[in-house]
Amino acid sequence: MLDDFMIRATLAGFGVAIAAAPLGCFVVWRRMAYFGDATAHAAILGVALSLALSTSVFAGALAVALAMALTVSTLSGRGFAMDTLLGVLAHSALAFGLVSVSFLQGIRLDLDAYLFGDILAVNKSDLAVIWSGAALVLLLTLWRWSPLLTATLNPDLAHASGIDPKREQLVLTLGLAIVVAVAIKIVGALLIVALLIIPAAAARPLARTPEQMAFSAAVIGAAAAVGGLRLSFLFDTPSGPTIVCTASVLFAITAVSSRFIPR
Repeated sequence: MLDDFMIRATLAGFGVAIAAAPLGCFVVWRRMAYFGDATAHAAILGVALSLALSTSVFAGALAVALAMALTVSTLSGRGFAMDTLLGVLAHSALAFGLVSVSFLQGIRLDLDAYLFGDILAVNKSDLAVIWSGAALVLLLTLWRWSPLLTATLNPDLAHASGIDPKREQLVLTLGLAIVVAVAIKIVGALLIVALLIIPAAAARPLARTPEQMAFSAAVIGAAAAVGGLRLSFLFDTPSGPTIVCTASVLFAITAVSSRFIPR
């Protein structure tokens, strides 16, 4: 069954969608879209370093994405405005990554595949990495769901309950780094944040509880992955951007239909 490239691509899209959905909800609730963008841009530098050192692209992207996220968490609140800090680090990491790629000798690199994704080129080993990462993110989210939710909604209440908001921030940071590392081959570094945010934003008008929103985001993300793949096959369009376009259409549908749904 896995010899069919469309089946592999569909399974890869499902894996990324269900991993990104709950984290995307926290990104929306915490208004961390630019934070996710900085982490995703840093992944390109990780790709360049992993190729230069002949190591796993997943490991390189994960290490640099995690380093970027930890750097932002450490420097925030130390004399830098958060949007300024994220802007500097995001664009610097992307620029250094692109420049580093140009120095690689004897390595043929399809840069567009890492910027915009190449889900149709996913092989069996990629699929194993994607689903292992997705399972790890889901287990991490389920384990820390209640503390993460409390720290997101009310940091003071979290402190009173014995929950350290900074620790929960690090948990969320780790989850984002894993998602970025596994999704870079699916939708690319420039579109990863869209896959995190758009399904969660589309699910928000339909949900009454945080759990419903996370589940709805997973369903919408999976539908966008399958629908986008089908449309890209029919119209011969780039798969990653088509998946994001499909998610955007679903967001528009839920945003309009929410006006007619009783709250």
